[in-house]
Amino acid sequence: MAGIKIINLKKSYQVEGRELPVLTGVNLEIPERQITVVLGRSGCGKTTLLRLTGGLERADSGEIRYGGSHRTAFVFQEPRLMPWLTVRQNILFGLRGREKKESGPRADEIIRTVGLEGFEKAYPSQLSGGMQQRTALARALAYRPSFIMMDEPFAALDHFTREQMQRELLRVQRTEHCSILFVTHSIDEALLLGNKIVVIEKGKVKREFVLEEPGEERNLLDDRFIRLKRQVISDLNEHGEDLEIS
Repeated sequence: MAGIKIINLKKSYQVEGRELPVLTGVNLEIPERQITVVLGRSGCGKTTLLRLTGGLERADSGEIRYGGSHRTAFVFQEPRLMPWLTVRQNILFGLRGREKKESGPRADEIIRTVGLEGFEKAYPSQLSGGMQQRTALARALAYRPSFIMMDEPFAALDHFTREQMQRELLRVQRTEHCSILFVTHSIDEALLLGNKIVVIEKGKVKREFVLEEPGEERNLLDDRFIRLKRQVISDLNEHGEDLEIS
C-alpha cells in the first residue's frame, strides 16, 4: 500500500472533567505524491487529524497504516524559525551528524527550488512573511520526509502573499513530487491545491472530491469549480460562517 490509510480513528479530549469527542470514526486513504486537503470549519477536528496522522498525538482507538517508510515533517501557521539562525542554518536545523553534512548540497538545491537564492545568510527578522514560510517549507523538504503535514500554513499571510505561496507550493510539489497533507478552512485554497479534498464535519469524513486537473491549470471561475464550491458550501452550510468562501 502506498500512502497512508486511516481506519475508524477516534479521539477525545478531557475538558473541565468532561469528555469532548473530536474525531468520531474517521476512515480515509491519503495517496502519496499528491496534495490531500482536509477542509472544514473551526473545531471540526481537521488539525487533530493532522497531528494524529503525523504522530504528534495518539488516537484513542483506530489504526493508521503507513505504506513504506514513515518520516513526517510539519509546516505550521507560524514559521517557527530560530531567530538567531540564518535561512540556510534554519533549513538544516534539526538534522544531525552525517545527515546534516550530507544535506549541504541538498539545502542549496532546495533554496533554489523555493526561490530563496540570495537570502541564504539573511535572518528571519530580515524576511517577509512569505519568505519566512518558504524557509519553513524548505526546512521540511530538507528532512526528506515521506509526508509533509501543513496546518493552515498560509492563513496569517495577506491575500496577495497567500496566492503567491499557493502557486509556489504547487510548483515545489510538482518539482519535488512530495506527499502533502494540507489543512485549511478556505474553500478556494482547497479547490486550488488539492488533488483530493476531504470535507470533515462533526469528527467524520462527510465527503471526498478527487480533482484531475493539475492545480496550476485550474480556473476557479469555471462552471465546474463554481458547482464544486457550491457543493462544498452546501455540505457545510449549517455553520458556514467559519469558512472562507471567497
